[in-house]
Amino acid sequence: MKLTIEAGLSYQLETASDLLLQIEVARMSGQEFENDALFTTSVDGFRRVAGAEALGKRAWMRAEGLLEVTYKAEVEVNRPDPPLAAMQAAAPRSLTAEATNFLMPSRYCPSDEFDAFVAAEFEGLTGGKLIVAQRDWIEDSFSYVPGASGPNTTARETFVQRQGVCRDYAHVMISMARAAGIPARMASVYAPYVDPPDFHAVAEVWLEDAWHLVDATGMARASEMAVIGVGRDAAEVSFLTTFGLAEMMYQKVSVTAG
Repeated sequence: MKLTIEAGLSYQLETASDLLLQIEVARMSGQEFENDALFTTSVDGFRRVAGAEALGKRAWMRAEGLLEVTYKAEVEVNRPDPPLAAMQAAAPRSLTAEATNFLMPSRYCPSDEFDAFVAAEFEGLTGGKLIVAQRDWIEDSFSYVPGASGPNTTARETFVQRQGVCRDYAHVMISMARAAGIPARMASVYAPYVDPPDFHAVAEVWLEDAWHLVDATGMARASEMAVIGVGRDAAEVSFLTTFGLAEMMYQKVSVTAG
């Protein structure tokens, strides 16, 4: 599937501030570039660094006043949709170092608080069948409500409220998977059928020695996603982190398939 992507950000910075931007599609297996370009208003010290887990890239810069950023890309996604229900999970003791890092609780994903619920609700299920059941349970039980959560909302709070946006769905999915002994992390992605259009957040789970994308909102399949970056939770995949006061003027994302 070919995706045509355009993202725009505009912020008013009260003082000169350092910024960390992560909106460029990662160069990785399953997605091939036709072209991409990043444009900003005047900034100082622009330089790119590797994203978390050395996947994707972030951009450091320093700006003052009005900052505007535009990103455009054309990407061919050739990643198949994984047969999750047929996949097996590894015993925790046999996990690789990479996967082990994503088995522990994190800031927005207190997975240890989901142990009892997961054991009771999904009794008898393991591996990919368990992941599919958890994904379907979240999609069926939650309401997608923009504005229902904030930047500090955790998976526990979302679980209680039964509503949120994509990052909240992903945090609950990650927490449930980790509670079941399956490594999970967050991926920031572009996808064409997200409503309302936005930077999208999904989970990735470790099954059969590989990472597989899982969207608990039901709005995107693995074969439709262009991955930007990954991390333990939303704290590590923020599209813009500001080290100073900033007011968002606008944010827009357009992703079309064709």
